[in-house]
Amino acid sequence: MPMTAGQLEQMIRTALPDAQVEITDLRGDGDHYAAHVVSHAFAGKTRVQQHKMVYDALEGGMGDALHALALQTSVPDND
Repeated sequence: MPMTAGQLEQMIRTALPDAQVEITDLRGDGDHYAAHVVSHAFAGKTRVQQHKMVYDALEGGMGDALHALALQTSVPDND
């Protein structure tokens, strides 16, 4: 069963409460999304660690309810 953009955003916000999250449905099928996530929690982390934090927030949804996620992560400019 596909995941909605709202579900995806909520899962990320639950794991990273301060996150600014922007979700784009790339195909309109609920299976291919782009996400831009900005969080203070990413400070001092490598890009791989940041992405792992987001994937962990999806609780195993990648490859099951969610087929593809184009992910961009960053720390807020004021950090």
